[in-house]
Amino acid sequence: MAQPPVPAPAPSSVVDAFLRKAALVPALRAAALPPRLLFAVDATASRQPTWDRACHLQAGMFAAAGRLSVSLAYYRGHGEFRATPFLADARALAGAMTGVDCRGGHTQILRLLRHAESEAARERLHALVFVGDAVEEEAGPILAAAARLGARGVPGFVFQEGDDPGATPVLRGIARASGGAWAPFDHRSGDALAALLRGAAAFAAGGREALARLPEAAALLAQLPAPGAGQ
Repeated sequence: MAQPPVPAPAPSSVVDAFLRKAALVPALRAAALPPRLLFAVDATASRQPTWDRACHLQAGMFAAAGRLSVSLAYYRGHGEFRATPFLADARALAGAMTGVDCRGGHTQILRLLRHAESEAARERLHALVFVGDAVEEEAGPILAAAARLGARGVPGFVFQEGDDPGATPVLRGIARASGGAWAPFDHRSGDALAALLRGAAAFAAGGREALARLPEAAALLAQLPAPGAGQ
C-alpha cells in the first residue's frame, strides 16, 4: 500500500533549522555577534567624580560605534572585582554604572587584564578600554599580561586621569604592549574623555577605518601599529 507523501517542512521550520546549524559554525556565529568591548574603570575612592562623568558619557560611546556589545568591569575596595555581562543597550550599561559607588582600595590592574584574557579566550574581544589614575602593583606581570592580550589581537586603549609619574610608564606600557593607544585627560574636561571613549568604541566596532573617520581621534590612530605589524 502506497505511503502518503511526507509533507514538506514549513518555511519557518527550515529557517529555524538553518539558524540552529549556523550557530554551531564559529565563523558564522562570530559574524552574527556585535563586536565586544570591555570597558574597565578604576572605581577606587579618588575616582568618584570621573565615574559620575563616565556614566553620562558612555551613551556617546555607543552612538559613535553603532553596533557594539559592552561589558563594564571595575575594581574597588579590598579585593572587590566585578564585571557585567556584555550589554548591547546604552541604557542598561548606564544603569549598571549608576548603581556603583567608588570605594577606597588598591589597584587591581593585573586582575583586570587576566579577566580580559579569559574573555578573549571565550569569544573574540575587539578592544579593552581602561580608565584609571594610579598603579600600585609590580609592572612586570602587568606588561606581560598586556602583551598576551596583544598576541590575541586585543588592543588596550588606556586613558589616564591626571599625571601621576609613577603610573604613566606602566599605563603607557599596557597600551604599547597590547598594540593599543594611551592618552591622558584632565578630570575637569569631560569633552576630552568623551572623545577618547568615542574613538576606542569606533575602533572596536569598525577597526582603523572607523577610527580614522573621527578627526579628534588622530592621536590614538597614530599610536596603533601599522596594519600587519605584529598583530
